[in-house]
Amino acid sequence: MKMLKVTDREWRPIAINNLFSSFVPGKCSSVTHLVKSNRGIEYIGATNRNNGVLCYLKRNIENTKLIQPGNCIGFIKDGDGSAGYAIYKKEEFVSTVNVIFGYANWINPLTGLFFTSSQNLIKDKYNHGYKRNLQHLRADHVMLPFNEQEQPDFKFMEDFVRERMNILLNKYILYVKKQLINLGEWEQQDYLKYPNVNWKAFSVQQIFSTIQRGKRLKNDDHVSGKFPYVSSSAMNNGVADWVEPIDGCRVFTPSISLANSGSVGTAFYEPFNYVASDHITSFHLEEGSKEIYLFIATSLEKQKNNFGFNREVNEKRLKKLRVMLPVCSNGQPDYSYMTWYIRGKIIVKYKKYLQYLNDQKAI
Repeated sequence: MKMLKVTDREWRPIAINNLFSSFVPGKCSSVTHLVKSNRGIEYIGATNRNNGVLCYLKRNIENTKLIQPGNCIGFIKDGDGSAGYAIYKKEEFVSTVNVIFGYANWINPLTGLFFTSSQNLIKDKYNHGYKRNLQHLRADHVMLPFNEQEQPDFKFMEDFVRERMNILLNKYILYVKKQLINLGEWEQQDYLKYPNVNWKAFSVQQIFSTIQRGKRLKNDDHVSGKFPYVSSSAMNNGVADWVEPIDGCRVFTPSISLANSGSVGTAFYEPFNYVASDHITSFHLEEGSKEIYLFIATSLEKQKNNFGFNREVNEKRLKKLRVMLPVCSNGQPDYSYMTWYIRGKIIVKYKKYLQYLNDQKAI
């Protein structure tokens, strides 16, 4: 079957105002007083990252008053680097006042994704000094495919996105199945080999063969390249840019990165060679595997509460830093347990992900 192409239809500009039956701004001016939870109602902020989700709110009387219906397009008014972006929201939510939501009968998960991709091509007209408002939004035009009746071809948009999604879903399913084969079938008895696990505190110097801080690399010195540049962000494994190493910077092999400042105390396993900023300390094991690094990174981050904005990670505090690890009968770290524990968790996650992917194909 021949794949659909964007050139299969004539594209025309159309005013955003003509596509929506109503525009409703977010209702929340501040999230600080709202009760948060690990699961609950999505709180949407003025960002295009994580589809706008900043946190989750507890479903109580106060929060319920702020809930808005889903199946809509969110237009971000301002925000650090996000002004002008659009997001599709399927579920109900609570939102900052800095996002305007458009509602229309043609919107569904597929047409919503198509529209936001096209709309985001005009995002560059907005910035910190020129914010989007309802007047600007109504006057904005977006390019969309039209049908022979000279109307936006929402059927084409839906079919186009569904086709692309199925291609990606098949790719992801094959990847997950391959990973499960590589991991091997995790048997319950392997985990039950460790009914009683003893834990012990170790200094980081006892665990890691090399502990080294990254080096400062000013933004003006960044050369676009293929190496992840890891800094003190709590998102995307701390990766802030992609650069080419230059004289004076430090390149680390796969290891744990710990944020010294910024999102201080955040630890990630970096499964690749990377350039680290001076806001990062790298922890390298002599014989570290993916599973062992993931386990220790999680334990290391448990010490995050010992640090803060006015209490950053420095050399003196690193010498006192302890991490709790499971131990063998001889008192040494039980790397076998760490390996089996993480491997079991990964396999469980992959199986849930595989089920989710198969469910998406059925939609």
